[in-house]
Amino acid sequence: MSLSDDQIERYQRHILLKEIGGAGQQKLAQARVLLVGMGGLGNPAAQYLAAAGVGTLGLADDDVVSLSNLQRQTLFGTDDIDQPKVAVAARALLNINPHIALNTHAYRVTADNIDGLLADYDVVVDGSDNFASRFLLNDHCFAQRKTLISGAVGRFDGQVTCFKPWLTDADGTPLPCYRSLVPEAPEIEEDCATTGIIGALTGVIGSLMAVEVIKEITGAGDSLAGRLLIYDGLRASMRTVKLNWDPRNPNNGRA
Repeated sequence: MSLSDDQIERYQRHILLKEIGGAGQQKLAQARVLLVGMGGLGNPAAQYLAAAGVGTLGLADDDVVSLSNLQRQTLFGTDDIDQPKVAVAARALLNINPHIALNTHAYRVTADNIDGLLADYDVVVDGSDNFASRFLLNDHCFAQRKTLISGAVGRFDGQVTCFKPWLTDADGTPLPCYRSLVPEAPEIEEDCATTGIIGALTGVIGSLMAVEVIKEITGAGDSLAGRLLIYDGLRASMRTVKLNWDPRNPNNGRA
């Protein structure tokens, strides 16, 4: 596909980058990305993926906008309270970029519907806020060989990584999946409703997730697969650590 004059102007800053260029922008236009969870992480990730010209975005979430969301979920406003998050987000994203297609999935992703949902997309963004959803996405993305960009946030810190466990590293060792990072859910599961969170942190981590999606689609730079990017907001520091493959996990790359 070729870009129109309007699209060339819109994406000029991307096209100027040798790592993306016109060919990379066309890859973005042809890509299909699913965002699971339209909360603190899904909002900024979706905004920047829409602005970047990702051709089709799928938004999956069964929740409605609440007043407490507005501290960090910047696609929503006061007038949107009690409306479905995916519907409100879709309207806002199309206002950012009318050239993209939006698919809204206003339901909770479960074991019964996930396979059919994933089949329509190339890359999956995990913006969920519970371990059950993260394990579910991890396992089914592994089975369908879908690139999974995962992010998580705490009170002042967050992390981002990419999972492609069907591939191997330079030594022939399978790349890790989420179960290599978190083998099982903790007995007590905390969330921002009980511990609090600085709103701007979700913008930092969600934006980093969008960068990794764009890199995976265009082939720019080094993938985060096999590595974990950790951001500490209180100390204003960032580091990347290696994720080790765990042969004991159910998705060990050799299934």
